[in-house]
Amino acid sequence: MYIIKVKGVAKIPDYVQLRDEKFTLLAYFRIDRPDKSLDKVGLADKAEYIMNVVKELPFGQILKLEL
Repeated sequence: MYIIKVKGVAKIPDYVQLRDEKFTLLAYFRIDRPDKSLDKVGLADKAEYIMNVVKELPFGQILKLEL
């Protein structure tokens, strides 16, 4: 799974994308509201870990997550 942090502009907030090995979009959520999206893809139990990774990840960088 891959994670990408996307910088918002003006009134558009910052977002996070989660993608699978084929780079298909699994989840797309605002940084300040990850709960519902992570729950939908079955990652609610990993939410704290994912959000800690997001905090450290620079905008625009792709990171491979090993869950």
